Amino acid sequence: MLTQTLQDGAHSFEVSVRKSAPGSPVVLFAVGLGGQPERLSTLLDALTESGCTVVAPHFDRLASTTPTMEELTLRARRLSLTLDAFVEPTAKAIGVGHSIGAATLVTMAGGQMWLGPGRRVSIAPDSRLVRLALLAPPTGFFQAPSALDAVRIPVLAWVGSADSITPPAQTEWLARAMRDWTAVDVRITEGAGHFSFMDIPPPHTTESLPNKQAFLREYSSEICKFVAAS
Repeated sequence: MLTQTLQDGAHSFEVSVRKSAPGSPVVLFAVGLGGQPERLSTLLDALTESGCTVVAPHFDRLASTTPTMEELTLRARRLSLTLDAFVEPTAKAIGVGHSIGAATLVTMAGGQMWLGPGRRVSIAPDSRLVRLALLAPPTGFFQAPSALDAVRIPVLAWVGSADSITPPAQTEWLARAMRDWTAVDVRITEGAGHFSFMDIPPPHTTESLPNKQAFLREYSSEICKFVAAS
């Protein structure tokens, strides 16, 4: 795994890069609130071993579970800048994201993200994304009428039954909202929580799964299969 520095105007940011063979599928990984992609190392390793090049920008930890408009637009901009740096202009990429990263990818795929009435987050769509794998996605941002109408790519959405932050009802709502034009493959793991997808969860969290390592391997393998189908 390499780390490269990219420029965002006058500022710079780090990107973890796991390279595979030239011409391999590119996975853009969008991290959650904590900002450090290496905390999902089983997933990133599995994607690389399956033949993908994985690029994952680092972010500062969000201070609140309700991000500001500026924080969301910065993350989306740097995700697109990462694609600029590692994807040929005519090439495509698969977006994989956890939590707020998953919601950001939905917006980049054409969704309209709202923080409240009259507060739409201005994020330009990125046509390089050809499918999305969403882990514990928060979908309350997309409750406005027609907010998901422009998302027309395959979606796999995975959530744990014990997730109290983004409960399964949110993912099930996403599938219903898009059912007329996009089939959302919903996976619900019994007993898994919001942070069960992470090798290194936030401090002071309690793991609800009796065999977390088996789950990490299982879901990572399924994400690799979904990516390979692109």
